[in-house]
Amino acid sequence: MKLLISQITETPKELDFAETPDELNRLFSGENKDFSFPDPLRVHLVHYRSGADLFFHGRVETVVEGHCSRCLKSYSFPLEKEFDFVLAPDSTAAKNKELNADELGLSFYRGEEISLEPLIREQALLALPTRPLCDEECHGLCPRCGADLNEAECRCGDSHADPRMAVFRDMKLHQ
Repeated sequence: MKLLISQITETPKELDFAETPDELNRLFSGENKDFSFPDPLRVHLVHYRSGADLFFHGRVETVVEGHCSRCLKSYSFPLEKEFDFVLAPDSTAAKNKELNADELGLSFYRGEEISLEPLIREQALLALPTRPLCDEECHGLCPRCGADLNEAECRCGDSHADPRMAVFRDMKLHQ
């Protein structure tokens, strides 16, 4: 989705569209494919300008399939995120000066139109959890026998206890 800068007015305008998940899936198509996007990314966007600065407020929604980093099972979860960002005109003077705290959240634009795809994709990626978990209480897999500790007891029992901790297991506490 592209917007012509000349068509962004001071009066807020709403825009609804869907982004195909192809680029997001390509970003995660590596050796460690933690997430996949089976559905399009739905976007609701409100945009307006104040002077040369462009303001965007929106929401992204979709369903994401994750692969749990503890038990390795696939699971689905809804992804919903509201976002705000400001685009300021790109100038070489801005590149040569140090940014203050108010300018750290700014992104810059140049030219006659703005491509929203990378900005929306960035918001979707920021909404993803840092580590995919099917459940906060997921016990994962036994590192020795590979049993799914959510469904069954470990087949290797206490034999995988750390031998360096044996002195603490045998210690008697006196009160």
